Amino acid sequence: MKTYIILTGLLICFLFTTATAEIDEDIRIHKSCKICGMSRETFAQSRMRIEYDPEHIVGTCSIRCAALDMSLNMGRVPTSIQVGNVTDGHLIDAEKASWVIGGRKEGVMSTRGKWAFQDKAAAEKFMATNKGKSGTFQDALKAAFTDLYTDLKLFWDSMKKSGQ
Repeated sequence: MKTYIILTGLLICFLFTTATAEIDEDIRIHKSCKICGMSRETFAQSRMRIEYDPEHIVGTCSIRCAALDMSLNMGRVPTSIQVGNVTDGHLIDAEKASWVIGGRKEGVMSTRGKWAFQDKAAAEKFMATNKGKSGTFQDALKAAFTDLYTDLKLFWDSMKKSGQ
């Protein structure tokens, strides 16, 4: 019985160390967002990693900044797009993720949140607490582009009101 407990403890430590190493490696390579400069470690649950080819890999803090990067690289087709899983910060395939768009939890770099979950049940639990609607990566990306316009307009309008 003691051996079982010790082996279980060692396995848990190994899994935690391996999972943390994955997060640390991605963030070590891309410490800050290429677009806005924010810390990708701070925003591990929303960060994105876009691979256009092995020599051109981009790290961003959010889907908003990823959308901007993709628009600046329209001549390149991403071979891999990953996003931070809200529940643990690990990178997951953005196309396969269960996305929650909108709701009570404000987004990163945008008023409307766009959150990715590896597990559909976790996304549904999040929606039960925070509202929002389920969607695909394409839905979230479209929302990111729409929100960019909305957020810019709000910013410009506030600058005009303040006389700047």
